[in-house]
Amino acid sequence: MAEAKIATYDSIMSELKAHQYRPLYYLMGEESYYIDMISDWIADNVLQPEERDFNQTVFFGSDVTAAQVADAARRYPMLAEYQVIIVKEAQNLKQTDQLEKYFKQPMKSTILVMCHKNGTIDGRKREYVKAIREAGVLFESKKLSDRELASFIEKYLDNKQVSIDMKSTQLIAESIGADLSRLTSELDKVILSLPKDDRRVTPQVVEDQIGVSKDFNTFELRKAIIERNVFKANQIVKYFDKNPKAGGLYASLPLLFNFFQNLMIAHYAPQKQSQEGVAAWLEMKNPWAAKDYMIGMRNYSGMKVMQIISKIREIDAKSKGLDNPNTSPEELMKELIFYILH
Repeated sequence: MAEAKIATYDSIMSELKAHQYRPLYYLMGEESYYIDMISDWIADNVLQPEERDFNQTVFFGSDVTAAQVADAARRYPMLAEYQVIIVKEAQNLKQTDQLEKYFKQPMKSTILVMCHKNGTIDGRKREYVKAIREAGVLFESKKLSDRELASFIEKYLDNKQVSIDMKSTQLIAESIGADLSRLTSELDKVILSLPKDDRRVTPQVVEDQIGVSKDFNTFELRKAIIERNVFKANQIVKYFDKNPKAGGLYASLPLLFNFFQNLMIAHYAPQKQSQEGVAAWLEMKNPWAAKDYMIGMRNYSGMKVMQIISKIREIDAKSKGLDNPNTSPEELMKELIFYILH
């Protein structure tokens, strides 16, 4: 049997949809969304409905022993090509020696799916990991970074034949965050709201369906700061005071730090007078993405950017209670925005 490598979600799903099944899928990691998607697909698609009663079993790691799982996996299917065994909460299984023995000689007619959430296999269990890799697929489902969320949203909607603009993508990413189960649930709600003749997600749709203001949010605050629009920035900060869920210090700090950090790099671009040159220097795929940095370089000198980055770090430390016994996040936010714009 060919040794399996650490797989990706796309490679696993591609194989499954081509009916190329492995005897073992060990799915682990902090992001439960991909683990659920793979295990649910196997549960819903490998066996015919009439085959599932006798050939599909779901265990919970806290309710069974590793030996019981291994014994079940060694059974032959009844009037079907495969039997499917799904072990949820596999991280709760104790004494996995019996499973390790099974992994070394798995049944080709069994598809065993181990769902190990909120963590990964103990790094000291090298033989256990080796046995898994040789038996089938080892997959680690990692949390997406904030930088990866936009791409995820765009791809998810594109697969549903729905388009979205950059601002709407940013609004959704910032308001919901990296909980993919919640994020996809909100996206599905948005998709259902769209008319059949207009499959576009716009800022107005986001505001109506998710409740994020298209005019007063961290994305618009970033834009106002880039343009050095003092009035608009202060309007948004006041709105945050009255509507904390719309945004505030904790949502804004990473966004502003990331922008000014890149703006500092942009100031050193060999061709900083050219949008294409700045985009290449910042390793951006599209030149239009550098537009904000072109505006930012006109409004903020390199020295000012260095001072702003230092101030953001100071405010971040204060927001965590360092050298700050009394100042509220709202006041820290106002202090930061005033410093940036003046």
